[in-house]
Amino acid sequence: MAGHTSNSIVIDAPMDLVWERTNDVASWTELFSEYSLAEILEEDGPTVTFRLALHPDENGKVWSWVSRRTTDVASRTVRAHRVETGPFAYMNIHWEYVQTDAGVRMQWTQDFHMKDEAPIDDAGMTDRINRNSVVQMGLIKSRIEAAARAARTPFADLAGKRIVVTGGSRGIGRGIVLAAARAGADVVTCYREENDHTASLAKELAPLPGSQHLLRADVS
Repeated sequence: MAGHTSNSIVIDAPMDLVWERTNDVASWTELFSEYSLAEILEEDGPTVTFRLALHPDENGKVWSWVSRRTTDVASRTVRAHRVETGPFAYMNIHWEYVQTDAGVRMQWTQDFHMKDEAPIDDAGMTDRINRNSVVQMGLIKSRIEAAARAARTPFADLAGKRIVVTGGSRGIGRGIVLAAARAGADVVTCYREENDHTASLAKELAPLPGSQHLLRADVS
């Protein structure tokens, strides 16, 4: 026997925004309500290895594990699995993003099997994942749609102003960079490592007014 879940939600926001925000693992503590830690351990092109930790449960225990995920921007899909399986014999995850007339349909599929000694069986975990996915997807939808609305709200005219943004290739910083650039500012965006996030940001900035620069620098 094995467990299987499939949940989806439609997010009324641009595909690039939905993709970038939901695949920026380092900012998952700001996107999900369940995680107290999202630590990047290794990045290798589109593959990232990371540690997640939940908030303490009713007994004060903090559940933590290491996962690895690989994004494919061309197909708008993600495949992931748990490296530290914990109570699972295995846990495989597939995310898919599809553009629809109503927005981006984001679907999460999980296939797993619980160990015999786990405190919950496959049926129980299936129910738990389904219930939690509804909650987390609702939060993500709300937060990304709010970010999309903010990006569409005109800033004051910033023509001639120069702005330096650190950590601007991802998450909230990325939103600030794009909003300021659209308002005409000259924006210098600092980042630590060249990756898909910086490449896609450069593409978004290219047609915007002002003088836009991406600068590799460790400013921590």
